[in-house]
Amino acid sequence: MNGFTRYVLQQLFVGMVLVTIGLTCIIWLSQSLRFVEMIVNQGVTASTFIYLTMLMLPNFLTVILPIALFCVTLFIYSKLVSDHEMVIMRAAGVSQIALAKPAIIMALMVVTLGYALNLYLMPNSYKMFRELQWEIRNYTHILLKEGAFTNFSGVTVYVRERSKDGQLLGVLAYDQRKPEEAETWMAAKGALVQSDDGARVVMFDGNRQVIDAETKQLSILYFDQGVLDLKELGAGAPLSKDRFREARERNLSELLNIGNEPNFSKRDIGKFTIEAHKRLTSPLNALGFTLIAICFLLLGSFNRRSQVRQITIAVCIVLGLLISSLGLENLAAKKIHLIPLLYVHALLPILICIAAILNPFSIRRILPERTMKAAG
Repeated sequence: MNGFTRYVLQQLFVGMVLVTIGLTCIIWLSQSLRFVEMIVNQGVTASTFIYLTMLMLPNFLTVILPIALFCVTLFIYSKLVSDHEMVIMRAAGVSQIALAKPAIIMALMVVTLGYALNLYLMPNSYKMFRELQWEIRNYTHILLKEGAFTNFSGVTVYVRERSKDGQLLGVLAYDQRKPEEAETWMAAKGALVQSDDGARVVMFDGNRQVIDAETKQLSILYFDQGVLDLKELGAGAPLSKDRFREARERNLSELLNIGNEPNFSKRDIGKFTIEAHKRLTSPLNALGFTLIAICFLLLGSFNRRSQVRQITIAVCIVLGLLISSLGLENLAAKKIHLIPLLYVHALLPILICIAAILNPFSIRRILPERTMKAAG
């Protein structure tokens, strides 16, 4: 690896990291706002909230990486052209493929990372995300936080303190699942018990207060031990392993053989099959987008006016590829026989750009005197 390749590759790598971090933070913040409700209404701790949203990052990176590399390649090579470094390197006899080599190396690294994300990290992290989300929504023992009112479907529970052994001290519960028979429970202590029939709060040394809907009289029942049934809140819901898993939670082999799964809706086969082929083709976008940027900057003339035009065209082409990719995925999900077009869509820009770079007739010839003038 010569000095020019190391120099450009280092700039590409640093720029790639910075742009990726910036875009990831923006998308992470926008997406995490959807889960703020869990902190406000369901008592989820900040650490659990951060962990939950961090599990979504591999899903973002699969989309961000190709776009970030395209932007960085445009910026770095545009700067090299503006500073006449490309003119000097060409005057020194550096070939077209050598000029494009740093960007191609970086693109291949991103492609490799993209396959690692798509085939391993993304399905596993999204599966963990969905399981944690399922538990937060369906298992009350995660949500009963001390010193806070926790609202469920028709039940509000307050626990003054939670001991290390799991005891609930100072329990207050308001059950309005039946508005005409609303109940208020108070107890000195209690415990949350899981059973096959659901969750139950077993209370000790307390009372149950009920106001008669007709007479408006208050009746109080004192007890040594009482049980508040919470099975409707999901503690008796199916285990997370029994829930239906989405396409992004499944590995590649499961997606390709989804038709063999019992009780699977045939109309969803296309959606799951497309997800499998999308994982195989989407990492190639990093190489395709990078080559598009290289072609328009290296094969064009070296002046500022044409450079702006070339960058604009390259950006429009990449936007067109992104939009057409989404449309093609939706269409192929309904018509399975169109799946090969996904591979054509991913490989065609790569083949066209490689042919343009390797074809000596596609390179703009610059007269020696003009080259020396530009280099000076």
